[in-house]
Amino acid sequence: MSGSRGANGKSQQSSRGKAMLLALGKGLPAQVLPQEKVVESYLQDSCCDDPATRSKLERLCKTTTVRTRYTVMTKELLDEHPELKREGIPTLTPRLDICNAAVIDLGAAAARAAIDDWGRPASDITHLVYISSSELRLPGGDLHLATRLGLSPNTVRTSLLFLGCSGGAAALRTAKDIAENNPGSRVLVTAAETTVLGFRPPSYDRPYDLVGAALFGDGASAVIVGAGPMTPAESPFLELEFSTQEFLPGTDKVIDGKISEEGINFKLGRDLPEKIESRIEGFCRTLMDQVGIKDFNDVFWAVHPGGPAILNRLELCLELQPEKLKISRKALTNYGNVSSNTIFYVLEYLRDELKKGAICEEWGLILAFGPGITFEGLLVRGVN
Repeated sequence: MSGSRGANGKSQQSSRGKAMLLALGKGLPAQVLPQEKVVESYLQDSCCDDPATRSKLERLCKTTTVRTRYTVMTKELLDEHPELKREGIPTLTPRLDICNAAVIDLGAAAARAAIDDWGRPASDITHLVYISSSELRLPGGDLHLATRLGLSPNTVRTSLLFLGCSGGAAALRTAKDIAENNPGSRVLVTAAETTVLGFRPPSYDRPYDLVGAALFGDGASAVIVGAGPMTPAESPFLELEFSTQEFLPGTDKVIDGKISEEGINFKLGRDLPEKIESRIEGFCRTLMDQVGIKDFNDVFWAVHPGGPAILNRLELCLELQPEKLKISRKALTNYGNVSSNTIFYVLEYLRDELKKGAICEEWGLILAFGPGITFEGLLVRGVN
């Protein structure tokens, strides 16, 4: 690969027209939820005093390895909308009103942070890729976000909705294709999520609700992707070499979500980690074969941390050294699973490691898993 070289031999620019990751930003709700307060907070908010539910939620909160999350849901919001705490009441309209406003507030904060990190004006954004599984309206959040940010009416917008945890990686794949097919373009990718749409009191008929209460959080993230000549203001840190997507036939019910009058109902199959494990080796080899790498420990890893069980399965199945998934575990600890956003929090930690020179491998993998079960993967190259 030609182009200028840094001290570690990694290219500072791509001369092959490959898309580059240029900037990162995030936006978080003001409400911070330490994991040790989740049990009391959730049971009080949902008016539940069942000892068995308390015991199960306490166990789940310990096993998720999450320490901190951020949430749109507050006591004040529940006081304003007490119907959200009750079963059997149509609440889709107020939930969507809350979610539609929250994702744009959070998304705009993340996008502005990314634009500031980028060092160029918002008017230089040519494309917008918007991701969310937390809103539903016409026109969509992509238009509302573009308007809030003051983007040009000529900004080409793409929405990716209800892709769940694979949405962030899918957006990177989409942005890569856009950037490489439109030389000189700059693509703003923004993901915004909140759990308000799925919040409900615990029920023996929905044991998976407690998993959500112990694991999922709210927030937004943004990145800027571009190909072609870099300006002096830009500081690329990852080259997006190759991307792919695959779904596992017959697994469409493993991650199942349905919109109803009471919001969204999620079901997560207990066999999700096992299903991912059944295909992960072959999927990763499809990516690594692009550059002839055979050993899974010869690349760096940025994996969406859907939960500790998924990370543990990957580590065991691929015989990864413990430090390989360190940044994924760190993101899970500090933010929880924030659906499509979480991979970008992992990439923020990756950028920090690259800047410190703590990563010696030239090539790496970005992975995420969503409904389908859908695998999203990118082969990337570190840039100094």
